Amino acid sequence: MAGGGERGPQMTVIPQGKYRINPRLFKVVQVPVTDVPDNKVGIVTTREGASLTTGEIAGPEVPGHNLFQEPQAFVNAGGTKGLQEQVLLAGRYFINPMFATVEIIDMTEVPIASVGVVVAFVGHVGVDVTGEGFRHANMVRRGEKGVWVDVLDPGKYAINTYTHKVRVVPTANVVLNWATGKTEAHKLDANLSTITVRSADGFTFNLDVSQIIHIPRNDAPKVIARFGSMEALVTQVLEPTIGNYFRNAAQDSDVIDFLKKRSERQADAKAAIAAALRAYDVGAVETLIGDIVPPAELMKTLTDRKLAEQEKVTFTTQMEAQGVRQQLEQATALARTQAQVVDAERKVAIAEFSAQAAVKTADGAARSKKITAEADAEVTRVTGQAEAGRTLAIGEAEAEVIRQKIGSMESGNYAVVQVAQALAGAGVQLVPEVVVSGSQGGGQGGTLVDVLLAGLVKDRLARPQPEAVVAAT
Repeated sequence: MAGGGERGPQMTVIPQGKYRINPRLFKVVQVPVTDVPDNKVGIVTTREGASLTTGEIAGPEVPGHNLFQEPQAFVNAGGTKGLQEQVLLAGRYFINPMFATVEIIDMTEVPIASVGVVVAFVGHVGVDVTGEGFRHANMVRRGEKGVWVDVLDPGKYAINTYTHKVRVVPTANVVLNWATGKTEAHKLDANLSTITVRSADGFTFNLDVSQIIHIPRNDAPKVIARFGSMEALVTQVLEPTIGNYFRNAAQDSDVIDFLKKRSERQADAKAAIAAALRAYDVGAVETLIGDIVPPAELMKTLTDRKLAEQEKVTFTTQMEAQGVRQQLEQATALARTQAQVVDAERKVAIAEFSAQAAVKTADGAARSKKITAEADAEVTRVTGQAEAGRTLAIGEAEAEVIRQKIGSMESGNYAVVQVAQALAGAGVQLVPEVVVSGSQGGGQGGTLVDVLLAGLVKDRLARPQPEAVVAAT
């Protein structure tokens, strides 16, 4: 009382221990110790202090109060009543429950393959760091009010969720399905459904689309500053952009052409959607067209056409099979006669070689005969020349002898002698058995000619003759 104490509840608490307190002056109420478990955060709300500045939702951090365990020091330092920006980490605290209350919440977790973008509702107004190129919202530095340009990497953070919001932005590829009843674990596509389009030929059909997007780490604050959350990005940008693209694309072609050119449509969609999302700092990794459900009557037409095409292919295949079978039969027959063919070929080759050998032999024999004939001719020529020379010499010698004989007698007598020698050498009988002699005109007979004639007459008389002829001279 001498120190200026006031009546009523006191802000100071008494820790564990034994104290000499006059119960007539003070009433001591025991309260539980404030315990903040691991992986938890304590959110403090004070009942004493200065009033908050207009527009503020929580009091700024002030020093010297030992984490709200010294209420008077807090008030003296200018602390304000109400929600406090400062939080309590895991531990035990002696906090007067009449001065402040503590709410235990979970720590803020940023999962792997994600970043946390902090949106601060407290702090002094900072300077925008995005520059003139980004006009959608301000981004500020850490500790200032607004969207922090610095992100939180994967981990756990002690953040007052009443004064700061952490928007988790996935930095890995995100798959969004425009397919009724199909959604991913992130649930960002929970409200997306199958796209219904109308073709140029007036048919209405459905198609499922999957879009894969990627948000770079440093662009995550821009996405949050622009849209506020990933859900807003999907509903405000991705859903209308992709849906309208495929509706416009379907109106430029008929259903069958859309089905046939599915891969081309997919490539065009990827390029067009990537260009559209680039303006929102979102990367389009891939655009995939899933199931396409054309009208039933059109499907029947396509099915009938496909069956006809398949039958045509079947018939063509059968024709080709028959052709292959014919080739197989020909090959089999050829294989069966291959031994005979080889034998015939070998015989032909042997005959050719034999003919060539015969030709070579005949040519050699001809050449040999030619050489032999040439040699024989040369021998004959030389022999002839020698014989001719010899005959000439003998003839000249005989001629000389005859000349000498003629010279020793009359030429007529010499001729008669030669005839007689020749006849004698031939075995002609020179002395006939019957001699007929006579002459007319008193000429003389008995010459050698007469003798010869007489012999001839004798021979004719010896053979049977129809008539006998006697010649007289």
